Amino acid sequence: MSGPNTDYDPVEVAAVQPEEVDAAREAALAAIAAAADLEDLKRVRTEHTGDRSPLALANREIGALPPQARKEAGQRVGRARGEVNQALAARQEVLEAEHAARILVEETVDVTLPTDRLPIGARHPITTGAELIADIFVAMGWEVAEGPVIEAEWLNFDALNLDADHPARTMQDTFWTASSDRTGPADDVHGAGTGVVLRTQTSPVQARTMLTQEPPIYVVAPGRVFRTDEYDATHSPMFHQVEGLAVDEGITMAHLKGTLDHFATQMFGEGVTTRFRPSYFPFTEPSAEVDLKCFVCRGVDSASCRTCRGEGWIEWGGCGVVNPRVLIACGVDAERYTGFAFGMGIDRTLMFRHGLEDLRALFEGDVRFTTAFGSEL
Repeated sequence: MSGPNTDYDPVEVAAVQPEEVDAAREAALAAIAAAADLEDLKRVRTEHTGDRSPLALANREIGALPPQARKEAGQRVGRARGEVNQALAARQEVLEAEHAARILVEETVDVTLPTDRLPIGARHPITTGAELIADIFVAMGWEVAEGPVIEAEWLNFDALNLDADHPARTMQDTFWTASSDRTGPADDVHGAGTGVVLRTQTSPVQARTMLTQEPPIYVVAPGRVFRTDEYDATHSPMFHQVEGLAVDEGITMAHLKGTLDHFATQMFGEGVTTRFRPSYFPFTEPSAEVDLKCFVCRGVDSASCRTCRGEGWIEWGGCGVVNPRVLIACGVDAERYTGFAFGMGIDRTLMFRHGLEDLRALFEGDVRFTTAFGSEL
């Protein structure tokens, strides 16, 4: 039997003919050169080098050729595909450079111009509120006093005439950070025999002031305080108070009333005054609750006022003449000097001033709430 006739080509494969390969190459090179941008070049790449492109189809047809023809056809198609890929890479480099240059021109930013792209921050209303209150008293000649929030039990309670059995010392009202040891000396402020608490009021600042300064004393003490209250619309375990203390010769309740009336007027406008209702506080005697004349209805049409609920007055804080026991405990001559003290919630004052209904809005850190107040009150 004779062998196979290897010179005979029974298959007509037009895709690998020289003229077809050249035509496909020229078409691809022309399309690449005409690509105006990277998006056009991406489309050209798919059309002329993708799986369904003419050169890719020609490359697959090489296998149908007789062995003698495959080498030449493979080299022909390979050269064509190589030229197309080189042209694509070169055009890609040119178009990327053009794109980068265009972006530099079109998106140039003049960094010397003012911009409002970043939101302008705002100070927290409690901060500006406390500073406003401090400014009111500084303008009257008072000083601003500060103290630590972690306080000695003696300064927080004993110096203020709250004895060892007072209910405010229990866990119902106080956060204790160190247990109380009542066996130690009661007059040792920082040593053994005293517990340590998160201060329940800013009154310890007043005690510290009397221990370190000689009268006359006129100080206002804003700051954070802590009590074991529930967290709801009107209560918080952490809140802010401002307390004032005046110790001098001849101080009376009349001085206290005039001071608080001026404070109320500065905070809520002309015509807003205060009234006193008898009360009891261990550190003042006599003591009074301070009511604020309603700053909405001014007590004129109180029946329909939602702010004061028909009372014409709003509870604001507490005050009184400093108990002589407090003066003596802090080393002040109670025979020569008298004084008055008062305390209000800064948070509550801001709620009144700005019509806030939920105390939690002051503590939840929502920048939209803070921004509404701007940089100042």
